[in-house]
Amino acid sequence: MKSDIGCKKLKKPKSVNRTVIGYFCVLAFLMVFLVELGFLILVSETLENQARDKIYIIGKEFEANLQSGEDTAAIEESIARNRVEGINVYLFTEGGDLVAPDGYGDVNEVLTELTSRVGNEEVGYHTTYRSGNTVNYASKTEYAGKTHYLLVSYSVTIVRDTVLNLQLYLLIIGCGVFAAAVLVSFGFSKKLTSGMKTMSDTAVLLAEGNYDIKFTNADYKEMAQLSDALNYVRDEVKKSEDFQHEILANVTHDLKTPLTMIKAYASMIKEISGNNPEKREKHLQVIIDEADRLTGLVNDVLSVSKLQANMSELKLKVFNLTDLVYGIINKFGYLQEAQGYSFMLDIEPNIYTRADEEKISQVIYNLLGNAANYTGEDKTVYISLKTNMDGKRVRFSVKDTGKGISKDDLPEIWNRFYRVKENHNRPVKGTGLGLNIVKAILENHAFDFGVESEVNKGSLFWVDFPCVPAEIEI
Repeated sequence: MKSDIGCKKLKKPKSVNRTVIGYFCVLAFLMVFLVELGFLILVSETLENQARDKIYIIGKEFEANLQSGEDTAAIEESIARNRVEGINVYLFTEGGDLVAPDGYGDVNEVLTELTSRVGNEEVGYHTTYRSGNTVNYASKTEYAGKTHYLLVSYSVTIVRDTVLNLQLYLLIIGCGVFAAAVLVSFGFSKKLTSGMKTMSDTAVLLAEGNYDIKFTNADYKEMAQLSDALNYVRDEVKKSEDFQHEILANVTHDLKTPLTMIKAYASMIKEISGNNPEKREKHLQVIIDEADRLTGLVNDVLSVSKLQANMSELKLKVFNLTDLVYGIINKFGYLQEAQGYSFMLDIEPNIYTRADEEKISQVIYNLLGNAANYTGEDKTVYISLKTNMDGKRVRFSVKDTGKGISKDDLPEIWNRFYRVKENHNRPVKGTGLGLNIVKAILENHAFDFGVESEVNKGSLFWVDFPCVPAEIEI
């Protein structure tokens, strides 16, 4: 049975250039179309209304002239003048005889329509109406003391021709707008995609391992955000790459010494001290110590890898922090007995906190080991565990009396394999990962921590834990 995923066809990616140009063209077409449609409706209606108003005025003027007793010759002259402007005027007697214009052709249809409109109305009645391709003004009026019919007619064909001419002009303008939209969209899309192409080419260089590249595009906000994100990815990938090289170099170096020692002492047991119990025990102890050192190195590397990959989940619970600190201090008892180290304690009893006990144990062990390694010639380490004034927080601190850390080095001490350059005693074997593990664990807990140090005055590392009752519902 074939997988559904395998059967699906991947969508062919669209071209940004074509998409942008297409949208611009559609927008331009819609704008031109809507303008043309609006013009057709609005202008046509406006011109027709103006025609109605015009023939109404002319009709009322003719009525006024007729009622004032204007002679037929003057009426004929006025009709001829209006005909030049496309306006036809007809004057009939009540009996249907054409008074003006004189000599005009067959007007029976005009008379029929006119009488149907105003024939049965009172003198003085008038109406404006549309008939076919004409707008008309019809009235029943009085001329020379007798009832007459007046019709003023204006062909809207002239209006239609005017509208068509204006539409043609608008169409030409619309084509220009459409062409301009194509050109503008083409230029815009080219500018937009040129930035994308630049970032794409830069990303290829990044994939090839060139970390000196920089994504730059600030023309558009979104592109600038993408550039920032890619620069962040570059930095993180570079850190990961540097970490791989760093861990390979450091682990290789740290593995070389114990492996050499193990091999050397194993050879010594085989060739020299095999039958000498005292020497054999001494040589075997060196092998065991170096094997422990290898185990510690491997465990630290695995811890860092898990913490960096967020694979190590926290197992939170309430536990006695005081007992935990005392238990870890006891593990350093051999330093007090064999090498004369002093641990000065200021620890409150029965302090409880909520955290991952195993990981916090690793934090305290690493901080104590770091202090023992870097303390001064007096071999004194100060350890404190005290609640704050409000009783909501408890601070654990470890202070050494060593050479301290310069301000330039302080931000770097939490990094993997970072070691201060000055010489120091190292009674506790370390891998250079201790403080980095401390940082990762405490950040995972969201606990506050830090370091205070002055050159030649030692260093103080501190961690703030939440202070909770001995029994709490989780």
